[in-house]
Amino acid sequence: MGMQATSKGNMPVVLLKEGGSETKGKDAQKNNIAAAKIVAEIVHTSLGPRGMDKMLVDSLGDVTITNDGATILKEIDVQHPAAKMLVEISKTTDNEVGDGTTSAVILAGALLEHAELLIDQDVHPTIIVDGYKKSARKTKEYLEEIADTISSVDKNMLTKIAKTSMQTKLVRKDSDLLAEIIVKSVVAVSEKEGEKYDVDIDDIKVEKKAGGSIKDSVIIEGIVLDKEIVHGGMPRTISDAKIALINTALEISKTETDAKINISNPQQLKSFLDEENKMLKTMVDKVIGSGANVVLCQKGLDDMAQHYLAKAGIIAVRRIKESDLTKLAKATGARIVTNLDDLFERDLGSAAIVEERKIEEDKWVFIEGCKHPKSVTLLLRGGSQRVVDEVERSVHDALMVVKDVIEKPQIVAGGGAPETYASTKLRGWAKSLEGREQLAAEKFADALESIPLCLSENAGMDPIDTLTVLRSKQQKGDKWTGIDVMKGKIGNMKSSDIIEPLAVKLQIVSAAAEAACMLLRIDDVIATQSSGGGGGEGGMPPGMGGMPPGMGGMPPGMGGMPDMGGMM
Repeated sequence: MGMQATSKGNMPVVLLKEGGSETKGKDAQKNNIAAAKIVAEIVHTSLGPRGMDKMLVDSLGDVTITNDGATILKEIDVQHPAAKMLVEISKTTDNEVGDGTTSAVILAGALLEHAELLIDQDVHPTIIVDGYKKSARKTKEYLEEIADTISSVDKNMLTKIAKTSMQTKLVRKDSDLLAEIIVKSVVAVSEKEGEKYDVDIDDIKVEKKAGGSIKDSVIIEGIVLDKEIVHGGMPRTISDAKIALINTALEISKTETDAKINISNPQQLKSFLDEENKMLKTMVDKVIGSGANVVLCQKGLDDMAQHYLAKAGIIAVRRIKESDLTKLAKATGARIVTNLDDLFERDLGSAAIVEERKIEEDKWVFIEGCKHPKSVTLLLRGGSQRVVDEVERSVHDALMVVKDVIEKPQIVAGGGAPETYASTKLRGWAKSLEGREQLAAEKFADALESIPLCLSENAGMDPIDTLTVLRSKQQKGDKWTGIDVMKGKIGNMKSSDIIEPLAVKLQIVSAAAEAACMLLRIDDVIATQSSGGGGGEGGMPPGMGGMPPGMGGMPPGMGGMPDMGGMM
């Protein structure tokens, strides 16, 4: 069954292993483009404030409800190799700028769709790729032209940006409250370096707990630990806390070498045990001596040590994650100590209050009221687990866009305005190109308009009318005109406070253009089958037989399940 190729002397040569397959030329391109288009269509409906959510059920039956592009694509286990590329761009966009994951995928899909028309007219893919690359560069220039520069610490503006990011999500109704705590937290952890600001999102700890409603979400100027106090005899709350962070165990460690102790009479055993207790007491005394009244330990705490600490009225928490310990150091200003001989008063951190509170059925330790915390906690609540999960994803996106603007304080309008502007300018610029690249540049301009088109479709507006009005207004030079999806009309985005970071828009264009160019250059897909032959349909590797599994209208993992027989 091996695939045969014939050399000049008409000798049959078996090139690929049995079950291997090869798709060549236009077929390969068509197949890849079709797969990419399917992926773009999946997320297409979830763009914008009127976008819908997706319910994803994985093989274990866990449910995720979301409209975050990156999450949707991560959860559906995409098989097709070309489709995986689009999943990748949504992932990188998510890590890089946090928002705009859906847009990046839609734009990449549109670029490929338009390229397909050119391929049908026998335009060589390399020419399209060159045209696209130039256009992407140009588009970014146009976007930078219309961006407004703001001040990094303009809280009002930052709040608007956080709200815009959340307009498209489940949390829209509560976006005022959330935007406020998000901006607060990012500003708290931002550090000024010269003129620029630097924000490490990891300094914001996001804890989520089902229960209450989204309105109950709060920012805590400090850290929340999902642990309880180790000993019943310890106080449940301490105000004006002096905090020691210890990353060694408060217990007697086994010796490194194999040592034997021979004990011949009970007296020796007793003195041996007393000695152990004395060592533990010495350890605890060192902690007490430093003036600490809260001990947060990364490793274990011996029962005896707990007893001594409780007697001294000290709160102790053990087995804290290292990442949390680092955050605690940033929040309270304490120094993490490895050797107890090295623990002095100056190493302690401070907080207004440390207390254990019950949240739903868990007890958590709150360390709050730190003076100038360089690390804070957002405690998110919501009616059910699914809701809190989605709130967390929305908050992540909003935190990221605020960070983007603080680090690169330039903004553009939302609502498809910058895309329409850039597309209008590109069409004019395309005329200056000679040869077939001009066609590619025009197609790039068409593809950019897929974003406003998609927004208006999801809003139930007439896409063609909306786009033509939008174009003419943009041509008159009103760069803030976009689609006000909630009102269902075209309006000024500045007055509607729909504002996005320039960084996000640039990332969307780069990511989409790069992915599209990469897929366009492929003219041959060679798949080898692992031994055992078989394969998907007629010896083809699975995932290439017409449709990738899991996309043929049925969720993966439901294929031949007995109780679903009726559906097949």
